[in-house]
Amino acid sequence: MNKNQLYRNIPKVDVLLEMEIIQLLIEQYGRENVMEAIREEMEALRAFIGACEEEEKIVRQIQDLPQQIVRHVERLHTPNMRMVINGTGTILHTNLGRAPISQEHVSKLADIVTGYSNLEYNLEAGKRGERYSHFEKLLCKLTGAEAAMAVNNNAAAVMLILSSMAKGGEVIVSRGELVEIGGKFRIPDVMEQSGASLVEVGTTNKTHYSDYEEAITENTKALLKVHTSNYRIVGFTDTVTIDDLVPLAKEHDLPIIEDLGSGVLIDLSKYGLTYEPTVQDSIRKGADVVCFSGDKLLGGPQAGIIIGKKKYIDQMKKNQLTRALRIDKFTATVLELVLQEYLSEEKAIQNIPVLRMITETEEEVAHRAQNLKRMLRRAGLAAEFGLEKCESQIGGGSLPLERIPSMAVTIKPEKMSVPQLEEKMRHLEVPIIPRTANDTIYLDVRTIETRWFKKITEMLGELL
Repeated sequence: MNKNQLYRNIPKVDVLLEMEIIQLLIEQYGRENVMEAIREEMEALRAFIGACEEEEKIVRQIQDLPQQIVRHVERLHTPNMRMVINGTGTILHTNLGRAPISQEHVSKLADIVTGYSNLEYNLEAGKRGERYSHFEKLLCKLTGAEAAMAVNNNAAAVMLILSSMAKGGEVIVSRGELVEIGGKFRIPDVMEQSGASLVEVGTTNKTHYSDYEEAITENTKALLKVHTSNYRIVGFTDTVTIDDLVPLAKEHDLPIIEDLGSGVLIDLSKYGLTYEPTVQDSIRKGADVVCFSGDKLLGGPQAGIIIGKKKYIDQMKKNQLTRALRIDKFTATVLELVLQEYLSEEKAIQNIPVLRMITETEEEVAHRAQNLKRMLRRAGLAAEFGLEKCESQIGGGSLPLERIPSMAVTIKPEKMSVPQLEEKMRHLEVPIIPRTANDTIYLDVRTIETRWFKKITEMLGELL
């Protein structure tokens, strides 16, 4: 094999530029972008020739150079963020964007954000307004709080609350509630950034009323409760509830702050799930300030929602951190649209995708799974399709022990391995993310909307 000759067989730049396929590329994307792609692909080809010892492969790579340039430019102009089909059965899948937003809400969002909006303009008064005003009254009506606002996520909410209410002072919290909230971000570290000092009381599994009582000093600014929404301690345990802490807080004129984490506005035990404390419960029991996520059990956009006593919320709105942590027009719009659904629990269950998936019955999921399997079988694909009972999970650090009976369509390919099929599914026009186990692909239908069944059948038809 004469590598020098192979190097000489690489088309010259001027030859590539004369090709019709490259000229069309220049017309569509511009000469500068195409020239950069040509240079990078030629360098990559030379490196490949230097490392490869199979002449046939090298020849094919040289012949494929124009197409590689096209693919290079198209990749550059194709959004990396893409819609995917979630076949994992994890409803709040952190890696897949947590709570999906309904098509109806996105359509209304598009109408508002594609032009100008009254984000910070009071149409009644004809002057500057407040971006929280669009959903503050809704939150107060739904939760019983006096005031409300939102920042960009719940960790930011905790930091803003403590910075506004306890900076330079001490905040008492149980050791059993010092949670890690994902990505190695931890409540103690977030608290430290706020300028408040953490005072840990009790032990991992047991904290008593007397632990809080004995820890209060003249430097104490607040009592903090953190709902352990992403894990459970079971067995020999004891904890102090808000009801228990209210008399102590009043005696020492201290506010009670509760970080609810996932946050839920509907009692999900009515739908067969384990009871999860609602936001309304916390306000009713006496919490002065409560914060929770927007994109978990609420089913909305990423946000850290803060509700509570007006005097404390007003402090936060004036805090300089608020500017750095504030939500944008997209979040404010979707948050209002989602919260409006909660004015009717029936509408919320029907129109918020997360709640619809959580509350769908096992029989309904099984019926939809049968329909998807039937469509795949009728397509005559080279695979064995079946149905298998499985368990979905909430995910996203919410109800960690909860498992929901579900149904999966199983796929056993005939002409490729399961790992090969799984990889190919991730590179489809609309990627499909399945579960794999026992040399089988599982598509848990609970997290797949029926509107995608036809597209799934078409795309798998190309692969199989």
